[in-house]
Amino acid sequence: MEIPRVVAAQAKSQAPSISSYNDKIRPLLDVIDRLRLLMVMKEGIQLPTIVVVGDQSSGKSSVLESLAGVNLPRSQGICTRVPLIIRLQNHACPRPKVYLEYNGKIVPTEESHIATAINFSTDEVAGRGKSICNTPVTLVVKKDGVPDLTMVDLPGITRVPVYGQPENIHEQIRDIIVQYITPKESIILNVLSATVDFSTCESIRMSQQVDKIGERTLAVVTKADKAPEGLLDRITANEVNTGLGYVCVRNLVVLAQKLVQVQANIIAKCLPEIVKKISAKLDANVSELEKMPNAFSSIAEATQALIRIIGAVKESLKKLLWRWEFDEYPDDNTKHGTARFVEMLDKFSDDLCNCEKKKIERISHLPVKFAENAWDYIDDVVMSVFTRHSEMYYLLKVCTKSAAHKLVQKMREQSINRVKEIVQMEKLTGYTCNPDYMTKWTNLMSQQGYFISQVNTGPNITQPPSCVVLQGIGETEIEHLRQHKNVLLLQQAFELKMRICVYWKIFKVRLVDSMALRLQYSVHNLVNNDMEEIVKELMGANGHGIERMTME
Repeated sequence: MEIPRVVAAQAKSQAPSISSYNDKIRPLLDVIDRLRLLMVMKEGIQLPTIVVVGDQSSGKSSVLESLAGVNLPRSQGICTRVPLIIRLQNHACPRPKVYLEYNGKIVPTEESHIATAINFSTDEVAGRGKSICNTPVTLVVKKDGVPDLTMVDLPGITRVPVYGQPENIHEQIRDIIVQYITPKESIILNVLSATVDFSTCESIRMSQQVDKIGERTLAVVTKADKAPEGLLDRITANEVNTGLGYVCVRNLVVLAQKLVQVQANIIAKCLPEIVKKISAKLDANVSELEKMPNAFSSIAEATQALIRIIGAVKESLKKLLWRWEFDEYPDDNTKHGTARFVEMLDKFSDDLCNCEKKKIERISHLPVKFAENAWDYIDDVVMSVFTRHSEMYYLLKVCTKSAAHKLVQKMREQSINRVKEIVQMEKLTGYTCNPDYMTKWTNLMSQQGYFISQVNTGPNITQPPSCVVLQGIGETEIEHLRQHKNVLLLQQAFELKMRICVYWKIFKVRLVDSMALRLQYSVHNLVNNDMEEIVKELMGANGHGIERMTME
C-alpha cells in the first residue's frame, strides 16, 4: 500500500538489494566518507550525515541489522554505548569485507563475528560496564546487495539508570544526540515504535527542537503488526511534522531506497558549500603557514633570529616600562607598565599613611611586599612580550622565556635585598637634612603653650577637655597627662612628640621615593643592559647551547 508521505512494504527476510541505485552517487559518498576520516568536522566543517535516533526498545537495532544484512550487538538495556558510524558499500566481492576503525587503528573481522568485535571495540573506547562515551567507532561493511549508505547509530534514549550506569545517563545520551542532530547537514532518522504515541517519544521532541519545521526528519515506524487500530490515520495526520515522511517497516527495501534518495539529495545540496568551506579553511591555513619561518638551517641563522628577538623585546619593554608608550598594546592596559607602577606606588604610599603604629619596625614588611608585587608584575609583562615576539619559533620561545624568567627572578632577589637594606638603615637611626624638618617642627612647636594650658586646666572647670586638636597633628588625647604637674616634663614630651611626627612624615615620603628610584633603576638596567645575559645563558658556556634551537 502506498499513500502520500507513507510507504508500507511486504515482508522479506533477506538483506535488501538496490538495483536501481544511481552509480554516480557512490563517488560522492566516498568523498564524504574520506572527509569524515580526515576529521574535517573538527575544523568546524559539518558533513551530510544520516543520524539514527530512537527511544530504547524502539526497534532501532532491528532496522539497522536489516539494512546492513549483519548482526549487531543485542542485550538488555543500552546496546549502543558509543556513536557507531556504519558505512555500507555495495561491493561485488565473493566474500564480504568487514572491518572496524577506532582509536586510530583498523581491525578486520568476520561477518559472523561483527557483534563480538563491536562489543570489544566499545569496551576499549568506553570502558567495560554500562557507561557511554562520545568517541565514535566505525563499522565498514563491503558486501554485495547492501545499500550504499553511511549512518550514525546513537545510544538509545533511556530515562532511568540501571545498576552500573551513571546517574546522569539520560543527560549524557541527550547531549550526544543533540550534538549530532543539530547541524543543518544532518538527516534525522527517527525510529518510532507503532505501539506508542509518537508525540510522547523523546526522540521526536529532540528532533523538533533542532528541526522545527521537520525538513530534515524521516520517521521509521517499527512493530506495525503490533499497532493498535488507527495507525494509518495517525501517520496520515502527521501530528509530529516529519517533513521527509514516514516509512512503515516490514520490508527494508523501501526504506533503503528512501534513505539512498535522501542521502543523495543532502549530499548534492551540501557538497558545493562544503567545498567552499574546505577551500576557505585551506587558504587560511596556507596563509598562516606562509607567515611562519622556515626551519633554521644553521647555528648562525638561529643566532641571528635570537638577537633579532632580543632587540625587539628590549624595544617593546622600553616602551611599556620606561617611555609611557603603549601603541603595541593599545587595548590591554595590564601591559601599560609605567601607569601600573604609578598605581603601585600610590597604593604603597596609602598603606604607609594608613599604618596606625608609627614605628618603622611595624611597617618594615610593606616595602618588601611592594617590591615583590612589582617584580611579579614585571615578570608577567616580560613573559608576554617574549611570547609575542618569539611565537613563530617554538623551541626558541621556550628557551628564551626560561632564560628571561631566570634573569627577572635574579633581579627580583637583588632588588628585594636592596629594599631590606633600606629598611634596616631606617631602623638603625633617625636622620634627615631635609630643611622642611625644621620648618614643620617650628610650626608645630608654636602650639606648645596652648597644649600645656589645656593639660593644666584648673579645678574650676567642671568638665575639662579630654583631648585637643593640634594643627598638623589632629585630635590628641591629653586626659592621661593631667597626672603630671611638672611643666618642664610636659614641654619635653611635647617637643619629642612633634619631632617624631615631623620625622615620620619625611620618612614616609623618603621611603616611597626610595622605592620609586630603586624600581626605575632596576627596570632601566633590565631593558638596557641585563638583557644580554639571556643571550649568554642560551649560548652556554661552550658556545654550543643554541644548537638545540635549530631543531624543528
